[in-house]
Amino acid sequence: MKTSSTSAGLIAALISCVSFGTSGAFVKPLLEAGWSPVTAVTARALTAGLVLLPFVLFSLRGRWAALWRGRWRVLGMGLVGVAFTQAAYFAAIRRIPVSTALLIEYLAPLLLVGFAWATTRRMPRATVLLGSVLAVGGLVLVIGPGALQAVDPVGLTIAFCAAIGCAAYFAIAARPADGLPPVALAGSGLLLAAVVLAVLGATGLLPFTADFGDLPLFGGAVPWWIPLLIVAVLGTAVAYATGITASAILGSRLASFIGLLEVVSASLFAWLVLGEELTPLQFVGGALIVGGIAAVRSERSAADDEAAAEAAPATADEPPREPVPL
Repeated sequence: MKTSSTSAGLIAALISCVSFGTSGAFVKPLLEAGWSPVTAVTARALTAGLVLLPFVLFSLRGRWAALWRGRWRVLGMGLVGVAFTQAAYFAAIRRIPVSTALLIEYLAPLLLVGFAWATTRRMPRATVLLGSVLAVGGLVLVIGPGALQAVDPVGLTIAFCAAIGCAAYFAIAARPADGLPPVALAGSGLLLAAVVLAVLGATGLLPFTADFGDLPLFGGAVPWWIPLLIVAVLGTAVAYATGITASAILGSRLASFIGLLEVVSASLFAWLVLGEELTPLQFVGGALIVGGIAAVRSERSAADDEAAAEAAPATADEPPREPVPL
């Protein structure tokens, strides 16, 4: 049962990465046509929330008490995991290069490792430290070594805030469900985020512009709503629902490391949809990220084996085991 559950979590995490990876390729035409980042994110979150709404209602089936019990998770997911993280990221890329902002935001797994180290006062296992080094090295190669450059310190600070929000997303998603289905958390969080972002846009704190003409895509011109619908359904609704499911099964640390594959997926979609070039260094970087995930995954497997050994009843010939320190 445990193996089956973990396999389901890994599959959900991979689906989430691939789905999130579609965002850049299909949002880029909207941004180039005059959509402000906040407008695109707001429309994306609102559309995705409405797409998930029937599934939210079906999953709850009148059990509104579960939604009330999980209200703090919904607030955290909507305000921090979606609205704050997206707003901080897009505010950062107004000051610093996109590659630099991405590199900083995807330091979220390291923040989770550091937070666990600080709160438990136990040094992470060697496999986790090795996985962290491999994953960050791979991330630099996939995004591009040019991301490591001296840039606006305010932009760097804002990007680091986005990393904190990204880490919070994984932590909130991994919290005990208490009867709240993952799709309900995803759908309600997205709708809440859309409302908050719309208010930010309406107050003028962030630019809120859009153009509703045809856009260049797939070698021709398509209506503006086609890329928006693709990114809302695949890159948002499916991505958040499966990502929250994966975090609940795998835990925030492993799910966040697997989430680094989103950068690899985004590069592949940019190549397929936009014709952007893939370099050998990016393939090497992808392999390093996979290696880092494998190292972190092996640490989780070892911890599961130890927990199972501790839970197993002692036989007549074998004295009870002492707990193995993690």
